[in-house]
Amino acid sequence: MTTKTANAGDVPGLPDPETPEGKRLLRKAIGASAIGNATEWYDYGVYAATATYLTQAFFPGDLGTIGTMLGFAVSFALRPLGGMVWGPIGDRIGRKAVLAMTIMLISIATALIGVLPTHAVAGVWAPILLIVLRVVQGFSTGGEYGGAATFMAEYAPDAKRGKYGSFLEFGTLAGFVLGTAFVLVLELNLSDESMQTWGWRIPFFFALPLGLVGLYLRSQMEDTPIFREMEQKGEIEGTAWTRFVDLLRDYRRPIIIMFGMVIALNVANYTLLAYLPTYLKNTIGLEGNDSTVTMLIGQLVMMALIPFVGRLSDRTGRKPMWWVSLIGLFVFALPMFWLMGQGFVWAIIGFVVLGVLYIPQLATISATFPAMFPTQVRYAGFAISYNVATAAFGGTAPLVNDAVVENNDGWDLFPAGYMMIACAIGMVALLFLRETAGCSIRGTEIPGEETDAEKALTNA
Repeated sequence: MTTKTANAGDVPGLPDPETPEGKRLLRKAIGASAIGNATEWYDYGVYAATATYLTQAFFPGDLGTIGTMLGFAVSFALRPLGGMVWGPIGDRIGRKAVLAMTIMLISIATALIGVLPTHAVAGVWAPILLIVLRVVQGFSTGGEYGGAATFMAEYAPDAKRGKYGSFLEFGTLAGFVLGTAFVLVLELNLSDESMQTWGWRIPFFFALPLGLVGLYLRSQMEDTPIFREMEQKGEIEGTAWTRFVDLLRDYRRPIIIMFGMVIALNVANYTLLAYLPTYLKNTIGLEGNDSTVTMLIGQLVMMALIPFVGRLSDRTGRKPMWWVSLIGLFVFALPMFWLMGQGFVWAIIGFVVLGVLYIPQLATISATFPAMFPTQVRYAGFAISYNVATAAFGGTAPLVNDAVVENNDGWDLFPAGYMMIACAIGMVALLFLRETAGCSIRGTEIPGEETDAEKALTNA
């Protein structure tokens, strides 16, 4: 097993965080990785914050909010295909080239939502065009997130992969906060009529300059030192299809383990960050901008904690962080969702508690998931496992939650129950996860030592 920690001198081009040049290169790698994630989640933040306006513009009549949630969920339908296409290509030609393409597709698709005609102008074509752009965005995201996490993990020193990888998720929340805050500023300065007619369009346009900044940052970086080392040794062979076949034939176990963990991760993620604004307004009945303010306060608290939790995982390991998060969410989901229904201040407290409990998962994604696969299939392994689970359970979470809550009186706490089931699945998967904190992720073997659960399964 590949468990030895690699020093900066062991891998040509691997930054040494103790030198000024190494620190500068790591900052560039963080920026190049995080900007794509921020752009992706800026779109989700804007979409969630403008959900009521999008409903009026594109889904008047019977579909209503469910139509808007369907527009959110459908972007995930193409994510697995995106992962299957972009991941093996990234393992064959490199991480950098694929990431340049995905960030531009995401930003262009998001910006075009701002120019779409409404249902009153174009009839049924309006929601169809919205769905098409969401599909393009989803297909591109299928290669963006896994690639960005792989890029960051392969640039970071082994002993500090949690610290540096956490900044990718800082970008996640930064994008979401920026999107939410942008909408809030517009709501405070425009009339309701202006927001409903044209104001909701403005935040979508901002995705284009974000994408251009990301493209520039990524163009200034070389591909990851670990990938270049594999290329120089001649260990990157065959086609992208070969990478895909190798992954499915030889690495089914880490695929299944990640699938279970991502169910827990993303049901919590999309319930708390994407569905909650609608839940707070429509179900709990928060007035005016209270829902947006609640989300912003909670997200800012989460952003402040992410780097510290990522750094802590380098000392304690990834698995203890995940155990704390999964057990904490399982125990506190029901009482905190009940608390949010007691009023504005209680909603802030409930969301902050759940957000803080979720952070140990979110902060360690980029350190945990790329280390589950060897270099030659890492991009594809992450992208496919993550996106299939996300499409099936994460992106659909707002739609499932809204459909149950809106159509079943007395089921206001269903989102909490849904999170609890997902956390239970994640706990089972976590038993089989190898601890890779401090381990090298170089080479063609799966990093880390087999767990007792893996050994028992192998011997069964």
